[in-house]
Amino acid sequence: MKIAIGADHAGYELKEAVESHLREAGHEVVDFGTDGADSVDYPDYGGPAAAEVAAGRAERGVLFCGSGQGMCMVANKVAGVRAALAWTRQIGELSRRHNDANVLCLPARFIDEATALDIVDGWLEAPFEGGRHERRVSKMMNEKREET
Repeated sequence: MKIAIGADHAGYELKEAVESHLREAGHEVVDFGTDGADSVDYPDYGGPAAAEVAAGRAERGVLFCGSGQGMCMVANKVAGVRAALAWTRQIGELSRRHNDANVLCLPARFIDEATALDIVDGWLEAPFEGGRHERRVSKMMNEKREET
């Protein structure tokens, strides 16, 4: 599977660990950065990685920042992305099974490496269940919202 990844400075170390894990598992990884622990702005890395997924050039994406929230917000602004924030394996799996999440966001300041790897593995292995969830995902993706 081709997976786009990106992180800000807070998520850099965890991104590196997950990237190695993904490559060892045989996945192709496209790393959108950052490449160090110097302070950077998460939209500069999360936006391009999410766009790679939305364009179909990557099947999935994994993003990292301190809380995971910023990356999740950035990714969900990209049309076609369904990003989910997960801090346990079960939450990650449910985001796939029920929401067909194509981008996973991880809170690097709140989980350790072993937990992150477990979440990523569960998320990648979990299938979308379809059925009643298909109807809901379709509504979510097709709904037009009025700006106020």
